[in-house]
Parts: sequence; C-alpha cells; structure tokens
Amino acid sequence: MADNKQQTRRSLSGLEVNPVYTPDDLASTDFARDLGHPGEYPFTRGPYPNMYLGRLWTRRQIAGFGTAQATNERYRFLLDHGQNGISTDFDHPTLTGYDSDHELAEGEVGRLGVAIDSVRDMDELFLNIPLDEVSVSLTINHPAIVLLGMFLSVSEKRGVDWNKLRGTVQNDSLKEFHGQKTFALGPVPSLKLTTDIVEFCTHHVPNWYTISISGYHIRESGSDAVQELAFTVAQGMAYVESALERGLPVDSFSPRLSFFFGCHNDVFEEVSKYRAARRMWARIMKDRYKASKPESMRLRFHTQTLGSTLMRQDPQNNIARGTLQALAAVLGGTQSLHVSGYDEAFDIPSEEAMRMSLATQLILSHESGVTNTVDPLAGSYFIESMTNNMEEAAWEYINKIEAMGSGRFPMKTGMLSAIDTGYIELEIARAAYEYQLRIESGAQVIVGLNQYQSESNQKLELFEFDPEEEEWQKGRLAETKSGRSATDVQSALASLKQAARDDKNLMPPVLEAVGALATEGEILDTMREVYGEHVDPGVF
Repeated sequence: MADNKQQTRRSLSGLEVNPVYTPDDLASTDFARDLGHPGEYPFTRGPYPNMYLGRLWTRRQIAGFGTAQATNERYRFLLDHGQNGISTDFDHPTLTGYDSDHELAEGEVGRLGVAIDSVRDMDELFLNIPLDEVSVSLTINHPAIVLLGMFLSVSEKRGVDWNKLRGTVQNDSLKEFHGQKTFALGPVPSLKLTTDIVEFCTHHVPNWYTISISGYHIRESGSDAVQELAFTVAQGMAYVESALERGLPVDSFSPRLSFFFGCHNDVFEEVSKYRAARRMWARIMKDRYKASKPESMRLRFHTQTLGSTLMRQDPQNNIARGTLQALAAVLGGTQSLHVSGYDEAFDIPSEEAMRMSLATQLILSHESGVTNTVDPLAGSYFIESMTNNMEEAAWEYINKIEAMGSGRFPMKTGMLSAIDTGYIELEIARAAYEYQLRIESGAQVIVGLNQYQSESNQKLELFEFDPEEEEWQKGRLAETKSGRSATDVQSALASLKQAARDDKNLMPPVLEAVGALATEGEILDTMREVYGEHVDPGVF
C-alpha cells in the first residue's frame, strides 16, 4: 500500500493522476455524447471541423506602454515579425477610469500599458492600421464602454463601416473583483455597462466580440486550473442571464461571446481544461439557455501564457516555459495566442523577447507537426479521463455559486452574491497559498528557483521606460482640453448623466461624449456621480 501511495501523483490543481490509464477509465464515456467530431456538438474536440488545417490560430501578442505613438510603433514591429492580430494593454489609470493628470495617476502614466485619455489618443494608437483588415483586441474592463466608444468613433471618422470591424473588447467586469482588481464601479453598475455593450453591438457592430470572458486574470491571481475553468464559465453564465433579462434573444448575442484563458505548465491538465470548457459551454447554452444555433454553443478562446510562471532567476528558462504553455494551448484548440516574453518578470517585454515569442508560435505552426491533424490527443485514455475529471470538479464550484442566487436568473444573482461575500476571492487565495507552500517546501519543483539553481548571471537587454512620456501625455491632455468646446462637453456629459439615471443604454451618450472630446476620466466621473464609487470591502 505504501508503494502505491508513493506512485500516486496529482496535477497542479490537485486532480489525481494514475500511473497508467486503460479503456476501463473511459467505460462511461460515450463518443457521440461526450466527444463527437471536431466542429460538432458538444465541441469537445474543437469549434471547427478543420481547425488548424483550414486556418492557423491568430498570433496576437499584447502591446502597450507609454504614449499612443510609442505603442503604435510596437504594433508595427510585431506585424513586421509575423503577428496578424493586435492586442492592446492599457496603463493602470486608463484601466481604472482616471485621466493622466489625476493625482492618483502620478507615476503610473504609460508605465505598464498605453495611456489613453481621449479619442485623439485612440486615433494616434491605430495610425495607419487598416481597421477593416486587422482584428483588434482592447484589454479593458470597467471603462470598456468608453474605450470601445473611442474606437468606434475613430473607425467612423476613417470611413470604416462598423460591420467590417473584427475583434473584441474584454469587457469582463465581474472578474475584476476577484481577479485583476482594476475596478472603477461596483458589481451591479459594472454588469449593467457590460450588458449595454452586448446589446448595442448586437444591433450595430455585428461582427464584434462583445465580451472576452477572462479566466486568465483569475489564474494570475493564484487560482488553480479547476477554479479558473469554473469561475470563468460561471461568469459567462451570469452575462448570458443579464442579456436575457435585458430581453435579447439568446441566439442574437451568444455567437459573439468569447473567452480568455491562461496557460500554466501542466501540459495535459491545461489541454483537458480547454476541452472541458468547450463541452461545458455547449451543453449549458443548449440545455439551460435553449440556444438553437451551433454558433451560440461554440466556445472560442484566446490564450496567454501565464506571467506568474515566469521567473527572474535564470530568465532564459522562461523560453522553455512559454513554449510548453503555447504547445498546450495549441493542442487544446485555442483560436488566438500570446506567448509572454521571457523577460516579463522584470518589465515590459523587449523587442527581442517579443520577436522570440512570435518565433515560438511560428515554429509551432510550421515545424512541430502539431497542426497536421485535428485534435491529435483525442482518444487518449489519460486526456479524456482528465477532461471528465476537470468538468466534474468545476461543476462543484458552479453549483455552489448558483445556490447563492435566486429568482429567474440564479447564476447572475449568485455571481453577484459570491462577489459580495468574497467567496471566489477566498477560494483563489486558498489555492494560491497552498501552491506557494508547495514551492517553499520543495514539493513543487521550480527549475532555477528552488532546485537546479544556476550560478550563471544571464545578461538581458531590458525595456527602458522613458519617464518623460508621462509629462508629454499630460501636455497632450491639456492641449485637448483647451482646444475643445466646453459647451459641447458639458452638454454631452449632462446627457450621459441623465441616461444613467434613467437606466438607459449608455453607449449612445458615450459616443456623443467621446465625439465632443470628453476624456475617459470625465466620462467615468459622470458615471461615478450616479452609481457611486466602489471601495473594495476586503475579505481578509
């Protein structure tokens, strides 16, 4: 018995991993019910029949630092080196709805993302970028309605039909309260704004993904893979119910929901997580929400290799970590991919690190052989068993959250209750604590950190942030404010405030305010006057 215990291993999430798997482990699995063919319900094997045989995943390295001009230059570098989609990282003031001249923004302007204050900055950000040809991701949450408004305004100014725009705005407001923590408003008004975007784009920007439901930030906060899967799916269900409550037919908006997952080092667990996510979402949409279109049941997702796995010790080891994670994402059927730079444990990734990340994706695409067949791991006794176990464990969390809710839409109310009580945050904290204990005890080996340390001193050419860019951005903001019509701004903000008080969709008045050169901070301050300013209650 002692020997058997010693042989028992567990995944990073604590799921038991048997030494050997056989057909007996899949005795209860039905091919048609649980797997099917790629591109067919329940989409376990992928959302499309041909997957990478027909089209490779989008190479979408995130970029954002300093001014809009500096980030635009990085876009061009990435596009020249094999990128075919754009993803934008915003600085902390922009993420939380403050202008660059606000006292809370001091020292943070452009530091860890691009600073965007007005539609002028958005125009500069996408200078000479063909918006009707390149898909664009805007990684923004509570102020998403403002940044999307700026993007739509720029598109309209350039004569680009909104029907031709492709991309997504992250717009996952709920995860901010237990994930990234860059919130601007409370849970209820944030969910309302998220739904405003879903409703508006369903009618006016039909090819735009209205939410990128993010498990990535949950994982970066310390969750395990099961929690990432469970809480992400639960958030998605809450958004669906909020849109249904608004009166939108399920098949009108659900095809334009997307997901965003992280990828850790446990290759087979990560692959199983993605397969389980697709199957769970397909069944939820068909059985619970009565979706009838296959497009409504297909879970499509972007993957980013996890920054939390990157080590400052022996940083070139991070190239191997990024490669393994990228491989897991591809084997799991991702639709787009960002490979974190090997130097991101230090700062904004350098151009060399980003070039290496793109090369990693290109080598996987063209040299590894993993794109030669659809879903190459299908039928593995281990993978299919792990997929089943991931799904079962995730449902335990989802059912707990639903039990916290009530009424016609229990997942929506349950998620809000789980946020208010700190349930999700505490569960993530527990998992993070247990993982850290394993690292410190040596039970979880991290090469170069707690075992196999190297005495070599690797020299890196790190990204250098120019602090003068903050002052330049403040000057540009002052110029914008002095050159606009104060009357037009005040009128637009007054309309916005009234629409918020009347519980109307805020996208139209936001577009009016953006067009009048109102700043992001002014628009969010107007919303704060109506909805109040959220203060994290803390759960510890």
